[in-house]
Amino acid sequence: MGEEIRPQAFGPQELEAFAARLADETARLRAWAQAGRLDERARTAGFELEAWLVDRNAFPLPENERYLARLADPLVVSELARFNVEFNGTPRGLHGPALRLLEQELAATWARAVRVAHEFGGTLAAIGILPTVREDDLSLANISPMNRYHALNAQVLAARQGRPIRLDIRGRERLALAHPDVMLEAAATSFQVHLQVPASASVRAFNAATVLAAPLVAVAANSPFLFQASLWEETRIPLFEQAVDTSDFDHPDRCRVTFGEGYVEHALSEVFDDNLARFAPLLPIAIEAPADELRHLRLHNGTIWRWNRPLVGFDAAGTPHLRIEFRPMPAGPSLIDMMANAALFYGAVHVLAAQDVPPESQLPFEAARENFYRCARHGLDAQVRWLDGRVVPVRSLLAEVIVPMARDGLQRLDIDADDVDRTLDVAAARVRTGQTGAAWQRAHVERHGREFGGLLADYLEHQRSGMPVHEWTV
Repeated sequence: MGEEIRPQAFGPQELEAFAARLADETARLRAWAQAGRLDERARTAGFELEAWLVDRNAFPLPENERYLARLADPLVVSELARFNVEFNGTPRGLHGPALRLLEQELAATWARAVRVAHEFGGTLAAIGILPTVREDDLSLANISPMNRYHALNAQVLAARQGRPIRLDIRGRERLALAHPDVMLEAAATSFQVHLQVPASASVRAFNAATVLAAPLVAVAANSPFLFQASLWEETRIPLFEQAVDTSDFDHPDRCRVTFGEGYVEHALSEVFDDNLARFAPLLPIAIEAPADELRHLRLHNGTIWRWNRPLVGFDAAGTPHLRIEFRPMPAGPSLIDMMANAALFYGAVHVLAAQDVPPESQLPFEAARENFYRCARHGLDAQVRWLDGRVVPVRSLLAEVIVPMARDGLQRLDIDADDVDRTLDVAAARVRTGQTGAAWQRAHVERHGREFGGLLADYLEHQRSGMPVHEWTV
């Protein structure tokens, strides 16, 4: 979904041609996995950070086209809405100074991007859901002027046979509404962590990430409000799942934003087989490219937004590799908080994937999925079922198991000791205090009322300070 497309109509011939190419490329990937053609080199880390352009009045600033032209940085690109942009990190080998290099690059890019935003009378915000966003902001008037986004909107609505998007989120309060297009998706911004792994280790790593999605969404939660309603600790989860829902009432299992249907058993190519079998092509675009580039498979996968999603890429020599795109964690609150979240993910996945007894054999997939939605709803107050079958507070699980596990994993990866301490001490302090980004936002509202402009102003002041969220005051 990151590449631009040319305008075209999608009819039966286009769909048939795309489906044939997709089936061929899916079979190729399966054969490559069986033949050992996928990359077996060392682990690599990266990320994507989605951010908001915000004006002086704390509302979305729909200027990303002019803004990106002025910024002229290949690491910062457009997103669905004209008030969103995406920051990318240069992939780093996951060893030594990797965490520090990722953070330093993001900090430098972010600082320059903020300076350019000031030239437009605004600033940047890294936050899961902007508390001041209004439903009127999420209209086609603010869709980014790229063919792929307009095509996505048209195809989602066509799949829904013209029915509006129905949003119904029941949290501390209830928010129910009908929306005419896919722009609700633009209200949810994330910090997506990427992990490239050797193909032989990819199944265990992918399943470990699935198991860890629940505690990590709990500790990273930063999205408690939408349209002034108090909802889940991480409201991005139900918002995104409903914002591009193409399932009809007879096929509720075909939601394109999903936790998944089960663990992977033998190869990550199974997920792409599932894509082919269960999801109709949303953008059946004719792509003139060699079949070995898997362009149709990769585009199709980009229109199925699993919270834990496998990706296929290629190195400069054309060798295909697999990586995990871990999507549950929101943007913000601060750069060090996001690096702490990344450190938790990289370290804990490394240890959990290497355990003698696979965690997926100890925790049923249905329990992992239930854990995930409990943690998205309740944050650090959630109760989860863990590998030993016990139901425990996720806060205790994080403090006693996940953070120490992550520390062990980063040490095994030979990450520099000072970076291990710096990031995981922040994560541990957030667990100890209970002050996630979501908890801070709720505390601010409890003290100052539902004055969301003031909430965002204070949030941005703290974000600019560089302090981790557990040190923020209200």
